[in-house]
Amino acid sequence: MQHPAVPELAHTAARPVHWLATAAALAAVVAGSAVLQPDAATAAQTGPETRPRAAAGVAAPAPDPASVDFPLDCGTVRPVVKTKASGDLDGDGRAETVAVVHCRAGSGTPPDGVYVLTRPGTGKPRVVATLVDPEDRLNATGLAVREGAVTATLLGYSSLDVPRCCPDRKEAAKWQWKDGAFARATQAGARSV
Repeated sequence: MQHPAVPELAHTAARPVHWLATAAALAAVVAGSAVLQPDAATAAQTGPETRPRAAAGVAAPAPDPASVDFPLDCGTVRPVVKTKASGDLDGDGRAETVAVVHCRAGSGTPPDGVYVLTRPGTGKPRVVATLVDPEDRLNATGLAVREGAVTATLLGYSSLDVPRCCPDRKEAAKWQWKDGAFARATQAGARSV
């Protein structure tokens, strides 16, 4: 048997008193850290350099179409949001939402409305422009918002004899914010599908 060069260390022959002392010391550290907490962190800026969220580089969320009252008369059912796209359309640093909306129908293809939504400083989002009125009896597909412009493909019908399931006219449409309103860009004439 080999003898160590140093006398036997205290932790090699631990007794219950040793473990009780260790547990008490650990409990004291945990209790002390619970009592001595730093102040809560806040993300709010203070002082004269406080800026609105959009100006500070943090964009406000785009308006949610689910919380908007659309100018559609759908009887007892709520309008259906078929598709949506968001982006800054008027250059104010806040995103608007463009929504394609129609009334739920049991058969056929109900006409769409294309609406621009904004979020005011206070209150819920609201419709600020109608790009396509459901009374125009059109359907919108391929909705996109890019570089401040709204684009969509509009499908329609050449006459009342064409079944509402099968549009026979197709037209590219583009809208941009100009002089305080949405202007539709001049497009080539509609073509048959």
